[in-house]
Amino acid sequence: MSTADTRTDFYDHSLTSRRYALVGVACSSIFSCLCIVAGIVTLANHGVMGVAAVNLHIIDNTQFSIQEIPTLTLNLIVTLCTESIGLIHGISLRSALASESRLHFNTNLRLLTTARGWYNPNGVLLNGISAILLIISYSSASLVVCSATFQTGPEVNGIVTYADSGIAFVGMPLLFLGVALLLQVMIALSGMRAVKILTWSSSPFDLTAALVHHTQLTPATLRCMCRVSDLDTHGGPAKPSEMQPSAWHAHPSIRKVVVSLWLIVAACAGWAALVMYIWDKYMRDIPPLTSQTWTLSPYNMSNCILYIMPGVNLEWWILLFVNMAVIQGPLTIGLHCSELIVNVIRDERQWRCATGRKGLRTSTNPVKTIFAHPICLVLFIAKPFLHWMFGLALNITEDSIRGNVSIYGIYMYTAQIWNLCITLFIFACFFTYVALRRPHGPQPAAYGHLQTLANLVDEWSPVMWWGHKKDGIPYCHAGRVLLCSQ
Repeated sequence: MSTADTRTDFYDHSLTSRRYALVGVACSSIFSCLCIVAGIVTLANHGVMGVAAVNLHIIDNTQFSIQEIPTLTLNLIVTLCTESIGLIHGISLRSALASESRLHFNTNLRLLTTARGWYNPNGVLLNGISAILLIISYSSASLVVCSATFQTGPEVNGIVTYADSGIAFVGMPLLFLGVALLLQVMIALSGMRAVKILTWSSSPFDLTAALVHHTQLTPATLRCMCRVSDLDTHGGPAKPSEMQPSAWHAHPSIRKVVVSLWLIVAACAGWAALVMYIWDKYMRDIPPLTSQTWTLSPYNMSNCILYIMPGVNLEWWILLFVNMAVIQGPLTIGLHCSELIVNVIRDERQWRCATGRKGLRTSTNPVKTIFAHPICLVLFIAKPFLHWMFGLALNITEDSIRGNVSIYGIYMYTAQIWNLCITLFIFACFFTYVALRRPHGPQPAAYGHLQTLANLVDEWSPVMWWGHKKDGIPYCHAGRVLLCSQ
């Protein structure tokens, strides 16, 4: 290691990221409180099955499409809220693991990695509760909006002569959504207060520099050409390799995430096959699945099966949420785990900038990161879109008449399940390719592994280049250089 300026106290505490995170959590808190207030007011005025209806004066043929627009928007808002909450929760978990000397990578499975202590805000209990609340958030968003019927003409012999259609917001799912988001905010803030956060930066370089500066991480000598997959080998001279290992081989949890994505695809295909079997066996009176009935959104001629759950009022809602959570849970957790692949690839791409002409800038902006890295943008769009598609496949047919919701049944639409399965297949293929792709060049791959980065970077600065050092030492070694030779 060079004896030149190796200061690490320059590292960015990233108070800007902290402000962004707190603003996001504040907005999430406001939105959750609005949902709770709207839900309580609706329930108080119209009972457990009450709704707040909006007359849009639309005809029945376009009713379903109009209903899905606010549902997709609501899923997007839920994604924004949970991402803001997850930023604080992830950083506090990272700091808790570092304080226990158990932090190895910059990115971890946020809800499936826990700190020690049963009652720790980042421990097993509250992480498990956070996972359940995340599932409830998306399940509630699929149930909030339903169609509404407004009687505008006189009744003749008990028959409504004319009715306008619109949308209605159901009180109970609104209340569940608000409570789920608010509890996630409380858990994230309690985790933030329970641990000392060295840096709010999502950059692995700021984190590595902070850990080295606070003596929580010690660089190893004679490992300036050792990549993350060489951790078990002895240090010493190493010949540069033209190909680096993939994220699949470098990070043990990546393999589990990719396998889980394919299991979700297989489960979705099995779900569609089961629905087709049940329809063929028991519900042949419902129209069959044809090219004419295969659409993005279901309608009255779509192939489906129907089942009715027992119970009334509150009991029915509880059973409905349990059903939705059990079926939608694997999708929600699978998308959450996909963050690991996205962030690990982001960390590696940032590291590989060190051999580029512009160099590596250690600090990152958490908002710009979403738009600067295409894979981050893909996941950000995929989360609300796939949950919206799930809502099309498993549809709770609701209709609001005179301020109360009437439940006709729970429909599973065959074409929409296959649409979801095909989209998940494309999603899994893309993330599998990203996880298996091997970087080129002699620069050792790190994938956000903190010890590897501490070994590779011998001198720290806000902008760095990495390569062959020419500092008078008689043998060849690599590290930070003043300017890239390319």
